[in-house]
Amino acid sequence: MFVQSLQRLSAAVFSALRRGQERCGKWVHARPWLEAWFYRECGVDAAYREFNLWYFSQFSQQEKMLSDGPRMAFYHAAIAQSIKPGDRVIDLGTGTGVLAAFASRQGAAKVYALDHSGILKHARRLASHNGIKNVDFITTHSRDFKLKDRVDVILHEQMGDYLFDEAMVANVIDLRDRVLKPDGRIVPARFEFFCEPIKVRDERRIPFIWELNAHGFDCSCLERSRPQDPEYYSHASSDLGVVEHFLGRPEAALTVDLQTINMADLPPMIRVKRTVVNAGRLDGFVVFFRARADEDLTLSTSPLEAGRAPHWGYRILRAEAGSFAAGEVIDLELTVGQWAEPHTWRWRQVRGG
Repeated sequence: MFVQSLQRLSAAVFSALRRGQERCGKWVHARPWLEAWFYRECGVDAAYREFNLWYFSQFSQQEKMLSDGPRMAFYHAAIAQSIKPGDRVIDLGTGTGVLAAFASRQGAAKVYALDHSGILKHARRLASHNGIKNVDFITTHSRDFKLKDRVDVILHEQMGDYLFDEAMVANVIDLRDRVLKPDGRIVPARFEFFCEPIKVRDERRIPFIWELNAHGFDCSCLERSRPQDPEYYSHASSDLGVVEHFLGRPEAALTVDLQTINMADLPPMIRVKRTVVNAGRLDGFVVFFRARADEDLTLSTSPLEAGRAPHWGYRILRAEAGSFAAGEVIDLELTVGQWAEPHTWRWRQVRGG
């Protein structure tokens, strides 16, 4: 009985600690001045590393990536195009080592497969099982990796749902500047970031609670209690049945070339102006990306592309509903605290422009 009571007490204590940590995080995020100080002074990059150690060591995450047909086809083709016999390659965030294996089979002389999560023990086993001989699996964060001689290629899959939220730009350019040859290649290097006004299918739409009236049960009084948690104002999905249409013609709001970009090149604010060509209700702005290996070989996470890579979600930045006619202009201002931290993003939309 004593042991059972102690177990229940321990479970209750740790559950309370987790809830307290979550509430503390949300409280910090709701106060921009405190959030900025906290992220600058308290080593949140280290906290993110710790999260990754756990998150990407899970089979459940790796199997989503390995079973993503468009993702795997894109990388298999991109590596076949880009890796030459004799190349020395870094595979950044190797996971199960599948991209390192593709590079090895393409004739790479040496592949340095970097990861700091526990998945590497399984990657080594998989390499042995698949007859992969010339891959060194190195347990380290890429920022801590050093190499005497520079490499020919940096291979990576560092894209998050928001494109930037897995520290892709910072991690890749750090390696680029330290260990890539001047004429070396990054695969993939070119990305397009989209933030498009959309109409959600009526049956899938979830309005803000203060917009709701359920058979005369009016919730409009709750507008005075708008949540301060930034996560409340975005939705994630990978379902092709959610978005009905874009209101305008999609075009990249931001383009990134990892071969040349520096952190200072990422703007603190972008404007998205779209002339409405598909009239209807504006429900929000959908964030997705396209990666390019060349003009024909691309990988998309668009919510309206049947061949989208499904293990990535797209993100809907919510907006209060408003109807727009063809020819009207939707004007969005997206302000970014840190591109790698989407909870620091703020957006506002005005009619006209």
